Amino acid sequence: MITAEKWNRLRREMAELGIDEDALEEHFIRGSGRGGQKMNKTSSCVQLIYGELEVRCQKTRSQAENRFWARRELCERILERREGAFSKRQQEMEKVRRQKRRRSRRAKAKMLENKTRRGDQKRLRKRVDPPD
Repeated sequence: MITAEKWNRLRREMAELGIDEDALEEHFIRGSGRGGQKMNKTSSCVQLIYGELEVRCQKTRSQAENRFWARRELCERILERREGAFSKRQQEMEKVRRQKRRRSRRAKAKMLENKTRRGDQKRLRKRVDPPD
């Protein structure tokens, strides 16, 4: 359940970004995915069109909550366009990319260490000739 306080905060954010509620074109369409007959009968997916931006949201089964989430997504996309590489989403994606790169380096080091250890074990198995 989304509280009135969250809605008010979202409206203030939209006003700061210059998004006019009247300029939004809102459609309710049938969602996709699992759900069977219920999904085929209810229009819980929200589609917002603002200029050339289009946002579809089907996070929850509730149409009212999806309206909120679609507006939030629209705000994030507009911020992302304005800020470019400095946007939160871009920073999060870059952070994940760095973490994965680090992980792969660690994995490679661990693999090489295991190979060395295995080679040492094999060397110990070799037959040693007694000195003359």
